[in-house]
Amino acid sequence: MYRKVMVPLDGSSFAEHALPLARAIARACDAELHLVVVVPPLAEAYTEGVFFGTADLEAEVVARQKAYLARVRQQLDEMKVSLAVLEGEVAGCLCSHAAAEGADLVVMATHGRGPLARFWLGSVADEMIRYAHLPVLLVHPEEGPVNLAAAPPPLRVLVPLDGTELAERILEPAIALGEMMPGAEFILLQVIKPVVPILDLPDGPEADAEAHHILKEVGLMQEQLFRTAETYLRDVAERLLARGLHTKIRVTVDDNPEEAILHEAETDSASLIALETHGRSGLARFFLGSVADKVVRGAHIPVLVQRPVTV
Repeated sequence: MYRKVMVPLDGSSFAEHALPLARAIARACDAELHLVVVVPPLAEAYTEGVFFGTADLEAEVVARQKAYLARVRQQLDEMKVSLAVLEGEVAGCLCSHAAAEGADLVVMATHGRGPLARFWLGSVADEMIRYAHLPVLLVHPEEGPVNLAAAPPPLRVLVPLDGTELAERILEPAIALGEMMPGAEFILLQVIKPVVPILDLPDGPEADAEAHHILKEVGLMQEQLFRTAETYLRDVAERLLARGLHTKIRVTVDDNPEEAILHEAETDSASLIALETHGRSGLARFFLGSVADKVVRGAHIPVLVQRPVTV
């Protein structure tokens, strides 16, 4: 259960697209919504197209951001809302502030185009994924104004796993969302690599027979990997079913795990992808820096990520 949901903003409508989902989560959990703006060093900040490079204007910039948050706050009258304007390096401030405030979930847009431009993915959101010690729910902004009253779609969570306990740590943050959303459904996915034979056969009449034998063995190996993955996912699914969560499993064979994940999300009409940012298994580098990074950038639905406390 989430008790404090932190939403970083930058003054743009793009960043505010995180608010409807954050609001829905906070309302379902009766949690506090904590809105935060970080003002970076003024030597690095552009505000409304004007460059501010002196400390004399620091108070003016901070005052503007406080006024901005107050305006957002007025649209959330029925919520428990707190506000904070911080100063410093953006990602570091957000991470330390989240810990100090006891936030247990960050909901943020993957980029913003406000007065503090170039604020998100590739910089702040990317750093939050790597360094925050709490789950981060990334929302992809849409064009147009934000509808704070918009209800989120039915929760269908695609959870890619790689067979390790480390990857399974995303389950609890995802389950916390599922347990508060009536009718939530979980799809557990494992992507296995195709077994590719290395054929170095001599010429001669025996070559065809040998190739046939090798391909048969490869087929058996692929089938065994598939069955092992199914057994593993069934065991994990039983734990979710025991908590009253509708759960099904998928195993797919693909050389490109990130493409398989995005394809399954679309095929199953998933409304959320949840995955841990690291995995250690035969599928080395299965997550952040490879697959998770590409999933975050390629998905058109929210993505819940979490960095393991120990790696």
